[in-house]
Amino acid sequence: MPKMTEKSDLEGLTLLGRGEKPAKRLETFPNHHPNRDYVVTLRTEEFTCICPVTGQPDFARLTLQYIPDRKILESKSLKLYLWSFRDRGVFHEHATNAILDDLVKVLAPRWCKLTADFKVRGGISISVEAEHRKKNG
Repeated sequence: MPKMTEKSDLEGLTLLGRGEKPAKRLETFPNHHPNRDYVVTLRTEEFTCICPVTGQPDFARLTLQYIPDRKILESKSLKLYLWSFRDRGVFHEHATNAILDDLVKVLAPRWCKLTADFKVRGGISISVEAEHRKKNG
């Protein structure tokens, strides 16, 4: 029988099933299929931050894709982590790369790509793609 979610998988999860407020912590659970490459895709239309110069709000659709190694990202922790950007003044390029860096730090994935499609503001839309590949050896 294939390995399914086990009670021990839940031990490190502190945000799932709790009250909701922004959190700068990403949580994971064990990957029971580390010998197989498979892509996990998470999307949100609700990412917001603010322009560090004007203070105007920026809205983006984020698409996260990754090939897990030993860990899988718990989605509610991602939601609360992204919420922590809501009042932060940050350029689109910096936000995208900071998020990817934090994801790579906790997941150590084989491959990870974050695409941030920011909505039009001032007549221009910006799309930022940042990618990480695990180095061999």
